[in-house]
Amino acid sequence: MENNQANSKAGTQEVTTSSGQKITPFLWFNGNVKEALDFYTSVFKRAKVIDVNQLEGPGGKIMTATFQLEGVEFMALDGGPHYKFTPAISFFVKCKTQEEVDDLWSQLLVGGREDRCGWLTDQFGVSWQIIPDALGQLLGDPNPVKAKNVMNAMLQMVKIDIKGLQDAYDKE
Repeated sequence: MENNQANSKAGTQEVTTSSGQKITPFLWFNGNVKEALDFYTSVFKRAKVIDVNQLEGPGGKIMTATFQLEGVEFMALDGGPHYKFTPAISFFVKCKTQEEVDDLWSQLLVGGREDRCGWLTDQFGVSWQIIPDALGQLLGDPNPVKAKNVMNAMLQMVKIDIKGLQDAYDKE
């Protein structure tokens, strides 16, 4: 009983990052943490490098880093070639406008590749979903015909196009 109480108390302790975030995505890179930091902090408007740990002092190879994109803290490790990113894990980016979708899509796509339904893989192998809020709103319509029309339109898209979704929604 006493052991269970201790475990229960330990389970309620909050462990958070400097941003107050409890869970932090941890990204494993292969010799290119510096390039990844430079790239991601140039793509997102609200981005900053928080901490960098280098081997061999200043100017040396970056071993680990902490950075923030749009208020979400990430950690990066130069772990070598042992592990690769896969689309099984992706970052879902909510966008308010087509302009935001287009901007993030074009920047994240540099050196990467397009996929379908708003997905892309960046130059480091990280998968992203660049999704306008309108998609969820239109798919959530109580009219099943309208929602299905939107789903069918989205399934034909590479980059999500809000006007195309709206056109599909409006047809009867």
